[in-house]
Amino acid sequence: MPIIAFQGVPGAYSDLACRHAYPGWTTMPCASFEAAIEAVRDGAAELAMLPCENNLAGRVPDIHRMLPDSGLFVVGEHFERVEHCLLANKGATIAGLKRAHSHPMALGQVLKVLKELKLEAVIEADTAGAAKLLAEAGGLEDAAIASSLAAETYGLEILRRNVEDAADNTTRFYVMSRDARLPAVGTPRCVTTFVFQVRSIPAALYKALGGFATNGVNLTKLESYMLGGRFTAVQFLCDADGHPEEPAMARALEELRFFSHELRVLGTYTAHPYRIENESN
Repeated sequence: MPIIAFQGVPGAYSDLACRHAYPGWTTMPCASFEAAIEAVRDGAAELAMLPCENNLAGRVPDIHRMLPDSGLFVVGEHFERVEHCLLANKGATIAGLKRAHSHPMALGQVLKVLKELKLEAVIEADTAGAAKLLAEAGGLEDAAIASSLAAETYGLEILRRNVEDAADNTTRFYVMSRDARLPAVGTPRCVTTFVFQVRSIPAALYKALGGFATNGVNLTKLESYMLGGRFTAVQFLCDADGHPEEPAMARALEELRFFSHELRVLGTYTAHPYRIENESN
């Protein structure tokens, strides 16, 4: 049975994303993003599911830094709806709760229920890890904010479902592989992910990206970050609609190469249905 790696403990949202995107596969929990990447690189897993951004909280820290040097390729994307649940040990009641444990990003997404129930927020390393610790510690005054899968995994009760503040809370994932899986030219709705560097001089980014505008190529993601802690060295992570061997994208990338350096295409893959559905809304 094929294996897909993720960061976190069983029951994490990344675990849930793996199960939804690749039903029937075995999910492999890893202690860190680096460990999940290494599992694929070493052949222990065929794929890795790595979160890259959340529509409410922004980008996931460190992923942009890891991808270029991971030795892996982006072969797909997945969008996972985040449905937070209020979990507790059996016998606990909402009225008796005093504290809610979870990852800081999750706690920031359930501020309304924390205020309503007057719960003290307690930061943990991750959502499913909070559920695991709660089950191990016992007690009826503490709760965890985590997924329904975490409740099932650790034998907790769901006291309330969908406690997130925003109904459209969604996390996007990159699916990573040892080998590139370039779709055939002409495949509809391709997305290409790449990184490039520019010098810190006036109009450098404007010139580098001009080819995408003149060739009608849509950029759907553009993120910058410093390299090696230097203010003068900037790298960009981009997603663009199209296939690198199609004329418009090929011309845009050619112009980008002229005005930048260290251009690397990390992968081309078909767009997830969530992306297409939300473009039409």
